[in-house]
Amino acid sequence: MSVYRKKTVGAALAAVLLVGGATACENGTKESTGKAAASASAEPTAPVAGGSATEALTAAYKKTSAAKSAKFRMTMTMPASLGAGGTVEMTGIQGWDPTVMDVTTKGALTPGGSVDSIRMIMTNNVMFMEIPGGSAMSAGMEGKRWMKIDLNAAATASGDAEALKKLGGMGGVEQSQDPAKQLALLLTSPNVKHLGAEKVEGTDTEHYKGTLSFDEMLAANESSKALTEAERKKLVDAMKTAGIKGYDMDVWVNKDGYPVHMKVGMGMPQGTMNMDAYYSDYGSAATVQTPPENETLDLFAMLQELGKAGAGA
Repeated sequence: MSVYRKKTVGAALAAVLLVGGATACENGTKESTGKAAASASAEPTAPVAGGSATEALTAAYKKTSAAKSAKFRMTMTMPASLGAGGTVEMTGIQGWDPTVMDVTTKGALTPGGSVDSIRMIMTNNVMFMEIPGGSAMSAGMEGKRWMKIDLNAAATASGDAEALKKLGGMGGVEQSQDPAKQLALLLTSPNVKHLGAEKVEGTDTEHYKGTLSFDEMLAANESSKALTEAERKKLVDAMKTAGIKGYDMDVWVNKDGYPVHMKVGMGMPQGTMNMDAYYSDYGSAATVQTPPENETLDLFAMLQELGKAGAGA
Protein backbone atom coordinates (compact mmCIF):
# COMPACT_ATOMS: atom_id res chain seq x y z
CA MET A 1 0.00 0.00 0.00
CA SER A 2 2.83 2.41 0.79
CA VAL A 3 4.19 2.00 -2.77
CA TYR A 4 0.84 3.00 -4.24
CA ARG A 5 0.61 5.89 -1.83
CA LYS A 6 4.04 7.23 -2.71
CA LYS A 7 3.15 7.09 -6.42
CA THR A 8 -0.08 8.93 -5.68
CA VAL A 9 1.77 11.61 -3.69
CA GLY A 10 4.32 12.09 -6.47
CA ALA A 11 1.68 12.39 -9.17
CA ALA A 12 -0.38 14.81 -7.08
CA LEU A 13 2.58 17.08 -6.41
CA ALA A 14 3.51 17.01 -10.10
CA ALA A 15 0.05 18.28 -10.99
CA VAL A 16 0.21 20.98 -8.30
CA LEU A 17 3.59 22.18 -9.53
CA LEU A 18 2.23 22.32 -13.07
CA VAL A 19 -0.43 24.78 -11.93
CA GLY A 20 2.27 26.55 -9.95
CA GLY A 21 4.34 26.89 -13.09
CA ALA A 22 1.48 28.55 -14.89
CA THR A 23 0.95 30.76 -11.87
CA ALA A 24 4.58 31.75 -11.68
CA CYS A 25 4.47 33.08 -15.24
CA GLU A 26 1.63 35.38 -14.24
CA ASN A 27 2.77 36.62 -10.83
CA GLY A 28 3.76 40.27 -10.44
CA THR A 29 3.30 43.05 -7.88
CA LYS A 30 0.75 45.80 -7.63
CA GLU A 31 3.37 48.00 -6.04
CA SER A 32 5.82 47.59 -8.91
CA THR A 33 2.99 48.23 -11.38
CA GLY A 34 2.23 51.61 -9.90
CA LYS A 35 5.88 52.61 -10.03
CA ALA A 36 6.27 51.36 -13.59
CA ALA A 37 3.13 53.12 -14.74
CA ALA A 38 4.20 56.40 -13.16
CA SER A 39 7.62 56.16 -14.78
CA ALA A 40 6.48 54.99 -18.21
CA SER A 41 3.64 57.50 -18.48
CA ALA A 42 6.21 60.28 -18.41
CA GLU A 43 7.47 58.97 -21.76
CA PRO A 44 4.35 57.92 -23.71
CA THR A 45 4.56 55.24 -26.38
CA ALA A 46 2.03 54.89 -29.19
CA PRO A 47 -1.06 57.06 -28.58
CA VAL A 48 -4.29 55.23 -27.75
CA ALA A 49 -7.52 57.22 -27.73
CA GLY A 50 -5.74 60.34 -26.63
CA GLY A 51 -3.39 58.63 -24.18
CA SER A 52 -0.42 56.28 -24.10
CA ALA A 53 -0.37 52.48 -24.21
CA THR A 54 0.84 52.53 -20.63
CA GLU A 55 -2.07 54.70 -19.54
CA ALA A 56 -4.55 52.37 -21.23
CA LEU A 57 -2.97 49.30 -19.65
CA THR A 58 -2.83 50.98 -16.24
CA ALA A 59 -6.57 51.63 -16.45
CA ALA A 60 -7.14 48.00 -17.51
CA TYR A 61 -4.97 46.80 -14.62
CA LYS A 62 -6.98 48.81 -12.06
CA LYS A 63 -10.30 47.61 -13.44
CA THR A 64 -9.20 43.97 -13.63
CA SER A 65 -7.75 44.06 -10.14
CA ALA A 66 -11.03 45.44 -8.77
CA ALA A 67 -13.10 42.75 -10.55
CA LYS A 68 -11.48 40.06 -8.37
CA SER A 69 -12.73 37.14 -10.46
CA ALA A 70 -13.16 35.82 -13.99
CA LYS A 71 -13.83 32.70 -15.99
CA PHE A 72 -10.92 31.50 -18.10
CA ARG A 73 -9.50 28.88 -20.40
CA MET A 74 -5.78 28.47 -20.91
CA THR A 75 -3.57 26.36 -23.15
CA MET A 76 0.09 25.79 -22.32
CA THR A 77 2.39 24.18 -24.89
CA MET A 78 5.96 23.01 -24.37
CA PRO A 79 8.42 21.95 -27.08
CA ALA A 80 8.95 18.20 -27.37
CA SER A 81 12.70 18.77 -27.31
CA LEU A 82 12.44 19.56 -23.60
CA GLY A 83 11.62 15.90 -22.93
CA ALA A 84 8.24 16.77 -21.40
CA GLY A 85 6.67 18.42 -24.38
CA GLY A 86 2.99 18.53 -25.02
CA THR A 87 -0.15 20.55 -24.45
CA VAL A 88 -2.01 21.21 -21.21
CA GLU A 89 -5.45 22.82 -21.11
CA MET A 90 -7.05 24.52 -18.10
CA THR A 91 -10.62 25.78 -17.83
CA GLY A 92 -12.66 27.12 -14.95
CA ILE A 93 -13.17 30.13 -12.72
CA GLN A 94 -10.67 31.91 -10.53
CA GLY A 95 -10.88 34.63 -7.94
CA TRP A 96 -8.15 36.83 -6.50
CA ASP A 97 -8.08 38.78 -3.25
CA PRO A 98 -8.93 36.27 -1.83
CA THR A 99 -7.63 33.35 -3.86
CA VAL A 100 -10.33 30.96 -5.07
CA MET A 101 -10.36 28.62 -8.05
CA ASP A 102 -12.20 25.70 -9.56
CA VAL A 103 -10.16 24.45 -12.51
CA THR A 104 -10.16 21.35 -14.68
CA THR A 105 -6.77 20.52 -16.17
CA LYS A 106 -6.33 18.20 -19.15
CA GLY A 107 -3.17 16.95 -20.78
CA ALA A 108 0.15 15.39 -19.86
CA LEU A 109 -0.14 16.09 -16.14
CA THR A 110 2.08 13.40 -14.72
CA PRO A 111 5.10 11.35 -15.80
CA GLY A 112 3.85 8.61 -18.08
CA GLY A 113 0.56 10.37 -18.64
CA SER A 114 -1.16 8.36 -15.89
CA VAL A 115 -3.91 10.98 -15.57
CA ASP A 116 -5.62 12.74 -18.47
CA SER A 117 -7.85 15.12 -16.49
CA ILE A 118 -7.83 16.51 -12.96
CA ARG A 119 -10.21 18.93 -11.30
CA MET A 120 -8.64 21.26 -8.73
CA ILE A 121 -10.48 23.41 -6.20
CA MET A 122 -8.68 25.97 -4.06
CA THR A 123 -9.94 28.12 -1.19
CA ASN A 124 -8.38 29.42 2.03
CA ASN A 125 -4.96 28.29 0.75
CA VAL A 126 -6.11 24.67 0.64
CA MET A 127 -6.21 22.76 -2.65
CA PHE A 128 -8.42 19.77 -3.37
CA MET A 129 -7.69 17.45 -6.31
CA GLU A 130 -10.33 15.09 -7.68
CA ILE A 131 -8.60 11.83 -8.57
CA PRO A 132 -10.20 9.94 -11.48
CA GLY A 133 -11.40 6.48 -10.47
CA GLY A 134 -9.48 3.63 -12.05
CA SER A 135 -6.39 5.74 -12.65
CA ALA A 136 -2.93 4.87 -11.34
CA MET A 137 -3.23 7.70 -8.82
CA SER A 138 -6.47 6.35 -7.37
CA ALA A 139 -4.79 3.13 -6.17
CA GLY A 140 -3.46 4.83 -3.04
CA MET A 141 -6.59 6.83 -2.27
CA GLU A 142 -8.32 4.33 0.04
CA GLY A 143 -11.45 4.57 -2.06
CA LYS A 144 -11.73 8.36 -1.66
CA ARG A 145 -12.29 10.76 -4.56
CA TRP A 146 -10.40 13.87 -3.43
CA MET A 147 -6.91 14.63 -2.17
CA LYS A 148 -6.46 17.59 0.16
CA ILE A 149 -3.25 19.62 -0.06
CA ASP A 150 -2.97 22.28 2.63
CA LEU A 151 -0.38 24.77 1.39
CA ASN A 152 -0.03 26.36 4.82
CA ALA A 153 0.66 22.92 6.29
CA ALA A 154 3.27 22.39 3.57
CA ALA A 155 5.07 25.58 4.55
CA THR A 156 4.90 24.69 8.24
CA ALA A 157 6.18 21.18 7.62
CA SER A 158 9.09 22.53 5.59
CA GLY A 159 10.17 24.81 8.42
CA ASP A 160 10.35 27.67 5.94
CA ALA A 161 7.47 30.14 5.96
CA GLU A 162 8.52 31.42 2.52
CA ALA A 163 8.85 27.96 0.98
CA LEU A 164 5.73 28.07 -1.16
CA LYS A 165 6.59 31.47 -2.61
CA LYS A 166 9.90 29.99 -3.70
CA LEU A 167 7.98 27.28 -5.57
CA GLY A 168 6.36 29.85 -7.78
CA GLY A 169 4.06 31.99 -5.72
CA MET A 170 1.34 29.50 -4.82
CA GLY A 171 1.46 30.45 -1.15
CA GLY A 172 -0.40 33.51 0.06
CA VAL A 173 -3.24 35.60 -1.26
CA GLU A 174 -0.89 38.23 -2.59
CA GLN A 175 0.56 35.68 -5.04
CA SER A 176 -2.74 34.43 -6.44
CA GLN A 177 -3.07 33.62 -10.11
CA ASP A 178 -4.95 36.43 -11.81
CA PRO A 179 -4.88 38.40 -15.08
CA ALA A 180 -4.29 41.66 -13.21
CA LYS A 181 -0.84 40.46 -12.22
CA GLN A 182 -0.03 39.59 -15.80
CA LEU A 183 -0.99 43.14 -16.74
CA ALA A 184 1.30 44.25 -13.91
CA LEU A 185 4.20 42.45 -15.54
CA LEU A 186 3.42 43.92 -18.95
CA LEU A 187 3.46 47.39 -17.40
CA THR A 188 7.00 46.81 -16.16
CA SER A 189 8.16 46.21 -19.72
CA PRO A 190 10.40 49.07 -20.92
CA ASN A 191 9.00 48.83 -24.46
CA VAL A 192 5.25 48.26 -24.17
CA LYS A 193 3.50 49.15 -27.44
CA HIS A 194 0.00 49.51 -28.87
CA LEU A 195 -0.32 47.40 -32.02
CA GLY A 196 -3.80 48.53 -33.01
CA ALA A 197 -7.40 47.35 -33.07
CA GLU A 198 -8.09 43.63 -33.57
CA LYS A 199 -10.99 41.19 -33.30
CA VAL A 200 -10.82 38.44 -30.67
CA GLU A 201 -13.54 35.83 -31.15
CA GLY A 202 -15.80 38.50 -32.63
CA THR A 203 -15.05 41.08 -29.93
CA ASP A 204 -13.44 44.46 -30.67
CA THR A 205 -10.18 44.82 -28.77
CA GLU A 206 -6.94 46.81 -28.65
CA HIS A 207 -3.72 44.80 -28.88
CA TYR A 208 -0.70 45.64 -26.68
CA LYS A 209 2.70 43.98 -26.58
CA GLY A 210 5.84 44.12 -24.46
CA THR A 211 8.99 42.12 -23.77
CA LEU A 212 10.85 41.43 -20.56
CA SER A 213 14.32 40.04 -19.99
CA PHE A 214 14.57 37.32 -17.35
CA ASP A 215 16.24 39.80 -14.97
CA GLU A 216 13.37 42.27 -15.47
CA MET A 217 10.82 39.50 -14.96
CA LEU A 218 12.48 38.39 -11.73
CA ALA A 219 12.67 41.95 -10.44
CA ALA A 220 8.92 42.41 -11.03
CA ASN A 221 7.92 39.05 -9.52
CA GLU A 222 6.75 39.32 -5.93
CA SER A 223 7.59 35.69 -5.14
CA SER A 224 11.27 36.33 -5.93
CA LYS A 225 11.50 38.51 -2.83
CA ALA A 226 11.39 35.32 -0.77
CA LEU A 227 14.73 34.28 -2.30
CA THR A 228 18.06 34.96 -0.64
CA GLU A 229 20.72 36.69 -2.73
CA ALA A 230 22.49 33.34 -3.17
CA GLU A 231 19.24 31.68 -4.31
CA ARG A 232 18.47 34.53 -6.67
CA LYS A 233 21.94 34.34 -8.25
CA LYS A 234 21.63 30.56 -8.61
CA LEU A 235 18.26 30.93 -10.32
CA VAL A 236 19.46 33.65 -12.71
CA ASP A 237 22.58 31.64 -13.56
CA ALA A 238 20.49 28.52 -14.18
CA MET A 239 18.14 30.41 -16.51
CA LYS A 240 21.04 31.91 -18.41
CA THR A 241 22.72 28.51 -18.68
CA ALA A 242 19.44 27.11 -20.03
CA GLY A 243 19.45 29.87 -22.62
CA ILE A 244 16.24 31.53 -21.40
CA LYS A 245 16.51 35.14 -22.46
CA GLY A 246 13.12 36.56 -21.62
CA TYR A 247 9.40 36.74 -22.22
CA ASP A 248 7.15 38.09 -24.96
CA MET A 249 3.79 39.24 -23.61
CA ASP A 250 0.64 40.19 -25.54
CA VAL A 251 -2.73 41.34 -24.23
CA TRP A 252 -5.99 42.22 -25.98
CA VAL A 253 -8.27 44.62 -24.04
CA ASN A 254 -11.96 44.97 -24.86
CA LYS A 255 -14.00 48.19 -24.96
CA ASP A 256 -14.98 47.71 -21.30
CA GLY A 257 -11.32 47.85 -20.29
CA TYR A 258 -10.85 44.17 -19.45
CA PRO A 259 -8.22 41.83 -20.92
CA VAL A 260 -9.98 39.10 -22.88
CA HIS A 261 -6.92 37.40 -24.36
CA MET A 262 -3.36 37.08 -23.07
CA LYS A 263 -0.31 35.32 -24.49
CA VAL A 264 3.08 34.69 -22.91
CA GLY A 265 6.00 33.17 -24.80
CA MET A 266 9.23 32.12 -23.13
CA GLY A 267 12.06 31.53 -25.57
CA MET A 268 14.76 28.94 -25.00
CA PRO A 269 17.22 27.03 -27.22
CA GLN A 270 14.91 23.98 -27.39
CA GLY A 271 11.97 26.05 -28.59
CA THR A 272 9.31 28.31 -27.10
CA MET A 273 6.98 27.57 -24.21
CA ASN A 274 3.66 29.34 -24.80
CA MET A 275 0.70 30.15 -22.60
CA ASP A 276 -2.48 31.32 -24.31
CA ALA A 277 -5.40 32.42 -22.09
CA TYR A 278 -8.90 33.78 -22.69
CA TYR A 279 -10.94 35.54 -19.97
CA SER A 280 -14.62 36.41 -19.60
CA ASP A 281 -17.35 37.15 -17.03
CA TYR A 282 -15.25 39.51 -14.93
CA GLY A 283 -16.72 40.11 -11.49
CA SER A 284 -18.84 36.95 -11.52
CA ALA A 285 -19.06 35.28 -8.12
CA ALA A 286 -16.04 32.99 -7.67
CA THR A 287 -17.40 30.70 -4.97
CA VAL A 288 -16.50 27.03 -4.69
CA GLN A 289 -17.92 24.07 -2.82
CA THR A 290 -15.28 22.05 -0.98
CA PRO A 291 -15.58 18.25 -1.08
CA PRO A 292 -17.13 16.29 1.84
CA GLU A 293 -14.57 15.31 4.46
CA ASN A 294 -15.46 11.62 4.22
CA GLU A 295 -14.51 11.68 0.50
CA THR A 296 -11.17 13.43 1.09
CA LEU A 297 -7.69 12.06 1.80
CA ASP A 298 -5.33 14.52 3.52
CA LEU A 299 -1.94 14.46 1.77
CA PHE A 300 0.10 15.62 4.74
CA ALA A 301 -1.63 13.25 7.13
CA MET A 302 -0.64 10.52 4.67
CA LEU A 303 2.96 11.76 4.62
CA GLN A 304 3.11 11.72 8.41
CA GLU A 305 1.79 8.17 8.42
CA LEU A 306 4.36 7.10 5.84
CA GLY A 307 7.11 8.75 7.86
CA LYS A 308 6.11 6.93 11.03
CA ALA A 309 6.03 3.64 9.14
CA GLY A 310 9.51 4.29 7.77
CA ALA A 311 8.25 4.34 4.20
CA GLY A 312 9.91 7.64 3.42
CA ALA A 313 10.94 11.00 4.81
